[in-house]
Amino acid sequence: MIVWINGAFGAGKTAAARELIELIPNSTLFDPEIIGGGLRHLLPQKHLDEVGDYQDLPIWRRLVVETAAALLAEVGGVLVVPMTLLRQEYRDEIFGGLASRRVVVRHLLLAPAETILRERIAGRAAHEDGAEDGPDGQLRLRQWAYDHIDPYRAALAGWLTADAHVVDTSTLTPYETAERIADAVRNGQAGLCDIVQTPEPTAETLAAGVLLFDEQDRVLLVDPTYKAGWEFPGGVVESGEAPARAGVREVAEETGIRLDRLPSLLVVDWEPPRPPGYGGMRLLFDGGRLDSGATERVLLPGPELRGCRFVTEQEAAHLLPPVRFERLRWALRARQQGSALYLEGGVPVG
Repeated sequence: MIVWINGAFGAGKTAAARELIELIPNSTLFDPEIIGGGLRHLLPQKHLDEVGDYQDLPIWRRLVVETAAALLAEVGGVLVVPMTLLRQEYRDEIFGGLASRRVVVRHLLLAPAETILRERIAGRAAHEDGAEDGPDGQLRLRQWAYDHIDPYRAALAGWLTADAHVVDTSTLTPYETAERIADAVRNGQAGLCDIVQTPEPTAETLAAGVLLFDEQDRVLLVDPTYKAGWEFPGGVVESGEAPARAGVREVAEETGIRLDRLPSLLVVDWEPPRPPGYGGMRLLFDGGRLDSGATERVLLPGPELRGCRFVTEQEAAHLLPPVRFERLRWALRARQQGSALYLEGGVPVG
């Protein structure tokens, strides 16, 4: 199990985490800041300059998941992770990656009053990553924390309080905060995150997506909680399951829309393996046009989806990864022509 301690920069997460490992038996501290520091030595400077925060690096998010899972496999027990996560899609990606490895997460938020938070930032000592820079490093780190108060406030008003168990630390010492966290974990107040547990593939997979259209002929895209990026409704075909029926099942599970007929095939696309992904066959089916009543009954939010929207082809180009967009583009052409297409890596063949 992981106890993930979230909160604004300067909220006292690390100090509370150090106290917490003394209160929870067989627990280990894992600070993902270490991975960020390591990447500064491993990645080319040009690569680092392209992002404003190492959390924006996909490799950082991937390494957090892999390292946490490996640590738990090595030492067992409970992993205590003090780390700010203010972007819901990053939380979903990391927690979803942990869930796919059957690692459960209890998510807690340290939330002092903003006036207290600002006082703590003003008086905090330099973080060890900036200590070598002296007073200038301390100033930059404090400014960094101040700059992230607005994103923290936005997350607090949105998804964050609905997702995490909140601990008001305005008047608490680090030890008292750790006691509150330990009690919330023991008595179940800090519940398990409901991110869908989608196992990581170990070989090529067969996946079925279903294109659903509104009355303006826009296509439905969904934003899954268990992986990064927009997608089509659908998922992996289970052993012994017919692909079209798998698509219908996934649409019902993800959106609550129940199709009354099997969809027709639009595209077969072979996705080549790109490590660490295995690739496989990707099928897209035509689920037809939904009436306004059906589009209003989409079940959101939920454990599988954080959002959905009907988009034009042009809008989809800005949301989907390139290969996925090409798959959609050719599926729309196949729908117009009334005949299915075979693709390899998003490119028609034959």
